[in-house]
Amino acid sequence: MTDQSQLFPGKKFISTVLDALETKTAMSGGLARVYLMRAAMAGALIGLMYVTYYTVIATFASIGDGDLVAIGRIVGALVFGFALVFIYYSKSELLTSNMMIVSIGAYYRRTTPLKALRILLLCYGGNFVGGLAIALLVFGSTLGDGAVGEQMSESVEHKLAFVSGGLAGWTDLFIRAVLCNFMINLAMLLVYNGLITGDFTKSLVMIMSVFIFAFVGFEHSVANTVLFTIVGLHEGIDVGLALGNIGIVLVGNFVGGGLLIGWYYAYANDDRKFMRRRGATPAQ
Repeated sequence: MTDQSQLFPGKKFISTVLDALETKTAMSGGLARVYLMRAAMAGALIGLMYVTYYTVIATFASIGDGDLVAIGRIVGALVFGFALVFIYYSKSELLTSNMMIVSIGAYYRRTTPLKALRILLLCYGGNFVGGLAIALLVFGSTLGDGAVGEQMSESVEHKLAFVSGGLAGWTDLFIRAVLCNFMINLAMLLVYNGLITGDFTKSLVMIMSVFIFAFVGFEHSVANTVLFTIVGLHEGIDVGLALGNIGIVLVGNFVGGGLLIGWYYAYANDDRKFMRRRGATPAQ
């Protein structure tokens, strides 16, 4: 007899995601205010970790050029990797992870397009509010001054150059966004699938996934929104280019996390046709 657990090894992952979807659907409906607060916490955590990331890079750059700057980027990316750990263990709500969750829910018809859109819009709105709060605090302090502010500004210029670069730049930006959320939700797949049970290993997986996106230069819609807000308050920003960047990255993030991870694993672990052929009831 064929072992169903070997044919569909991701059923635990799917059931965990669908349970999480039920909670998010309920919260985004009757407890929308609380859901926004949880999303705002995620945005605030990303803002704080982004400031830390650029502070680490600026510190290494102040010591010397060349190799030290490269080391600073490595250390900064590792530090930024803790952002996802903090978000996960504080039960905060991050847009890019929810892209995967609502996609799996849509595949199994456990949500409607309107409910899925409500979750994503409320989550992104909360992420923005949390990031704005940190941006205001940075604006009212010296945290973003000097070399730290210069590092942030250079990063923003680089990100906006993708949009002003025409089709080639848009394609580059889109691919970076796809790979970014592919890595983020690959980490969540490993955390949710039940095979990794230790908190240390879960944390290591999340740190490494974010390290890859931060160090290689992938593009994350919420992180970009927060960074643009911080720099925009300090010295202004081309709003049109910033919105163009976020729009392209949002689509890319959805493809990477929602389709390449969410929809892909939903299909790969759909045992309904298999069970009907065997005359049994599919597992829920």
